[in-house]
Amino acid sequence: MNKPRVRLRADGTVVQLDGLQNVVANLGTERDKAAGSIYVQTMMDDQTLMNAYRGSWMARKIVDIPAFDACRKWRAWQAEADQIEAIEAEERKHDIRRKVMQAKIAARLFGGAALLIGTGETNVARRLNPEVIKAGGLRYVTMLHRRHLSPLDIETDPASEYFDMPRGWRLAADVRSNLEIHPSRLVMFRGMEVPDRALAYHHVGWGDPVLQGVLEAVRNMDATAANVASLVFEAKVDTVGVPDFMARLSDPAFEAQIIKRFRLAEMGKGINGTLIHDKDEDIGQKSASFASLPDVMDRFMQLASGAADIPMTRLLGQSPAGMNATGDADLRNYYDRVAAMQSLELEPALSILDECLIRSALGARPEEVHFNWHSLWQTTEKERADIGKVQADTIKVLTETSLIPEEALAEAAVNMLTESGAMPGLEGAVAKYFEENLDGDDGEGEEPDVEPAEGEEVTEA
Repeated sequence: MNKPRVRLRADGTVVQLDGLQNVVANLGTERDKAAGSIYVQTMMDDQTLMNAYRGSWMARKIVDIPAFDACRKWRAWQAEADQIEAIEAEERKHDIRRKVMQAKIAARLFGGAALLIGTGETNVARRLNPEVIKAGGLRYVTMLHRRHLSPLDIETDPASEYFDMPRGWRLAADVRSNLEIHPSRLVMFRGMEVPDRALAYHHVGWGDPVLQGVLEAVRNMDATAANVASLVFEAKVDTVGVPDFMARLSDPAFEAQIIKRFRLAEMGKGINGTLIHDKDEDIGQKSASFASLPDVMDRFMQLASGAADIPMTRLLGQSPAGMNATGDADLRNYYDRVAAMQSLELEPALSILDECLIRSALGARPEEVHFNWHSLWQTTEKERADIGKVQADTIKVLTETSLIPEEALAEAAVNMLTESGAMPGLEGAVAKYFEENLDGDDGEGEEPDVEPAEGEEVTEA
C-alpha cells in the first residue's frame, strides 16, 4: 500500500507531496535528482541591476524597448483644433512624453518610479483635487526614482483605493523638511506586478525589476557569446613535437633553449609565414570547428527573447528566418502587448495628471476631451491605397442607397479617409473650402428685389 509522501520543513511543519512516483527509476523519491531543485527568492540589489543594464546590451534592450515603444507614437487628443493645440503645448512645456518614458524605464529596471505633480500648493500631504486647478495651474512634473521615496504606513481599510499600499510617501531626498506626499500627487509606475505584496517585503509599494526573472537567461547568452569570442583566438593552434621533451625539461639550460628557440620561430613565422624547424620535430595544427556554434548562440538568444517577451525581430533587429517568413505575426502580437501596457498600466497611472494637464491648458475640463493611443503598426503606401479604395467603395454604396443623410455621411467620410491615412489633410481642406465659399454668401436665403410690372398690384405680406 502506498503511503502519502511528506516532507518536514525547516520551521517544523509537515508538507504532503502528492505526485507521480516510480521507485525503480527513483522518480518522485528522495533519490530523484530533480527533487533537489527548488525555487528560492534571490533579490538583486540596485547596483547589480545597474551593472547588468550598463554592461549587457541585451539587458539594456529588454528594459528599454517596451518602454520606448509604449511612448514612441504617443497619443492623439480628440477635441477642437485649438483645444488640441493648447493641450499639446502644455505637454511639451512639461516634457510629459519624455518623462513618462524615463519613469517607465526606471520602473522596469529598479521595480518602481514616479512622477510628482506640482501645483504650487504648500501642503502636499493633502489629497490633490484637480478641479481647483486653473489655467497654468500645473507648475512642474518631476521624475522620482524609487530610492527618492520612502513608504509610510500601509493602508488597511479595504474601502480605500490605496488598500494594501502605503498611505503616503516621504521624500527621502528632502531629509531636512521631512516632506510627506499624498499618493494622489504621484503618478506611480511599477515594474513587474507582485501577486501578493505582503510576500514582497523587499520593496514595499513597488513591483519587481523586469530583470529579476530574465537575468539568468541574459547571463547565459552573454556567457555563451563571450566563450565563442574567446574560442576565436584558439581557432588555429600550432603544435610542435620535440624529441625527449619531457625528459630533458628538468634541465634549466634546455628549458631556456626551448623558450628562446620557439620565440625566434614565432617571430620568423610572423614575418614571412615560414616556420623553420628541425627535421626531427613533428609540426602540426589543431583547428576548432565553428559549424554548430551559430545554432547554439541562436538557442540562447531565443531563450532570452522568450524570457523578455520581445520577438527576436524587434529585440535583435534581425530579419525573420524561414521561407516566406515576414515576422508580421510576431510583431503584431508584440504590438498588442504594448497596447495592453498602454491601456492597463500607463493610462490609469496618468489619469489624474491628465486631469491637471487639461485644466491647466484650457482653464476648464470639457467632457468631450479624450485621447487615443496611436497605433504602432505602420501601413505601407500600397496598404493605405487599398484601404482608401475600400472606403471609397463603401461611401459610394451608402450614398446610392440613401440610408444615411448626405450631411452626416459626408462628415463621416471625411473623418474616415483622414484618420485611415488614405487622404491626409482632407479634413482641413474641406473645412477651408466651406469657410471660403460661405463667408461671402451673406444674403443666403433672402429673396431678390423685383420691380413690379406696370399695372400689377403689389400686395404686402
